[in-house]
Amino acid sequence: MRSVQDLEIFVATADHGSLSAAARQLALSPAVASAGLKRLEADLGAALFVRTTRSMRLTLAGERLLGRSKALLDGLREAEDELRAGGDGVEGQLHISMPSDLGRHVVLPWLNDFQARHPGVRLRLQLTDRVADIYREPVDIGLRFGKPPGSSMVALPLLQDNRRVLCAAPAYLARRGVPASPHALGDHNCLCFMLDEAVNDRWGFSKDGEDIEVTVQGDRVADDSEIVRRWALEGLGICYRSRIDVQADLAAGRLRQVCPDWQGSNVPLYMVLANRRQVSPAVRVLREFLVARCQALAGS
Repeated sequence: MRSVQDLEIFVATADHGSLSAAARQLALSPAVASAGLKRLEADLGAALFVRTTRSMRLTLAGERLLGRSKALLDGLREAEDELRAGGDGVEGQLHISMPSDLGRHVVLPWLNDFQARHPGVRLRLQLTDRVADIYREPVDIGLRFGKPPGSSMVALPLLQDNRRVLCAAPAYLARRGVPASPHALGDHNCLCFMLDEAVNDRWGFSKDGEDIEVTVQGDRVADDSEIVRRWALEGLGICYRSRIDVQADLAAGRLRQVCPDWQGSNVPLYMVLANRRQVSPAVRVLREFLVARCQALAGS
């Protein structure tokens, strides 16, 4: 093998299913990328792809090589990062996108502590409930509820058990009464969240093996999750929120959980990256830090 770049071309081609896409990712000309892949196959004495007019599919030899190649390249990048940093490598700029309410009321104080421990890290935060396109936007990390389906992105779990919960301010419950079950939500003002013009007005629950979905309605809908939380705190209705978002409010008594014997749908929290080469020492340490904070909050 004459060059680490040949392995990078191979891995990028396998990830994208296209040599031209791999060349674009690596900022190489198609001719250079093609030559590197041919050189690697010649050095190994094995074909790594089955080529068609529209796609490239890994051969058995290619599948065997892919995992080891990724591990090798990750190890080389980690070593380079640590040498450049002169130590643990926890430095550099991280551009993080996250949901607005989670960011403002949960993650932001954590990140202040993280930077105090690692002053070499610089942060750029994007707080939005719109799902950022981490391929096209200048975003290194996305914090997302739910694992991206059918995606080539790297999704690292932060909090696997994160159920949605029904909750409302004590003042609202004193005024309107406490629903005995989710079936009674039709008699209540439900505060709904909207994403990309789609209103989340179908709330799912389970109990003793029974799964139900309740269609709710109310006089307020917002595309900002923080606004939904504020409405609930002001006693304007019942909301259906991720537990991590409202755990502090529940613990302080600002909100009360409704129908606690019914489980809401699970929305695990993930750290999402475009590819494994972005898992730098700073990203690894940040993930470990966030996992510990999430687990501590979930257990409080």
